[in-house]
Amino acid sequence: MTMSSKLLLETGQYMGECKGHEGTIHEISFSVPSSPQVICSCSSDGTVRAWDTRNFKQISALRGSASQEMFTFSFGGSSGNLLAAGSNAQVLLWDWRNSKQVACLEESHMDDVTQVKFAPNQQSKLISAAVDGLLCVFDTDGDIDEDNHLLSVMNAETSVAKVGFFGNTYQKLWCLTHIETLSIWDWNDGSRELNLEDARSLATDKWNLDHVDYFVDCHYSLPDDRLWLIGGTSAGTLGYFPVRNDPAGAICSAEAILEGGHTGVVRTVYPAAGTHESLGQNRGIFGWTGGEDGRLCCWRSDEIAEINKSWISSSLVWKLQKKTKSRHQPY
Repeated sequence: MTMSSKLLLETGQYMGECKGHEGTIHEISFSVPSSPQVICSCSSDGTVRAWDTRNFKQISALRGSASQEMFTFSFGGSSGNLLAAGSNAQVLLWDWRNSKQVACLEESHMDDVTQVKFAPNQQSKLISAAVDGLLCVFDTDGDIDEDNHLLSVMNAETSVAKVGFFGNTYQKLWCLTHIETLSIWDWNDGSRELNLEDARSLATDKWNLDHVDYFVDCHYSLPDDRLWLIGGTSAGTLGYFPVRNDPAGAICSAEAILEGGHTGVVRTVYPAAGTHESLGQNRGIFGWTGGEDGRLCCWRSDEIAEINKSWISSSLVWKLQKKTKSRHQPY
């Protein structure tokens, strides 16, 4: 199975692909410490694989048991040597430098683990989230076991889709569920500070377009100390809604609207600026999106000369000039 396709961002030119996975690919990331040319992926075939994007060759494969799916992974640990992965009711950890499995945590979750994330400023701390609604905090220092290394458990009360850290010391955690609710937690003390069961309605009220049908992700900007909730419509329009930790006005008016690229549900968003920078500051590129229509869209911010351009592709080789008015603002 093709892992990913590499393309020139300037032109959308197809360059090659990485082949090897034998099942659905659930997550990919350029997150290998000190190796920016390496992209990793995890799959329902039970592996987490690393690939060299210069020649598209596989350079490593970490395997669970034959019956396991790998839904998510994260690099971290106090020494930066750990790779955590979420599987079928298990959290697996390897020393990625020698491919040795160092732990299998199988008592904390009762269902598929959908997210694992090492805390950005406390690399020994690992958070896992699962379909069982639980968010677990582990200490990964030393010989890891659940009796001594499970620090706390939070209950989102419904299946968790995505989680992420935010706040000036990354002490907060946002949580999106499979029924489109949003909650905010202080993961150090385990308290839930905000729970928006009607998040879609609140977001819908903050723009004049169609009803927000689903949430794709959240994005946090450390320089601005701001969190955005990214919502979408079934027709493929996206909105970036600022989030405040205030039940009276938690979701604010959309600050960026991306429309005219997708024709169906959007499944993934990758901001050009990355996690730790402001949006829209990377050579005029706002970010990339991918959806169920098979299109990969590259969005430009309004501050550059080519205001109404974005390239959109179902085959990763053709380019489209947008003719509709650009609404991705305020940049």
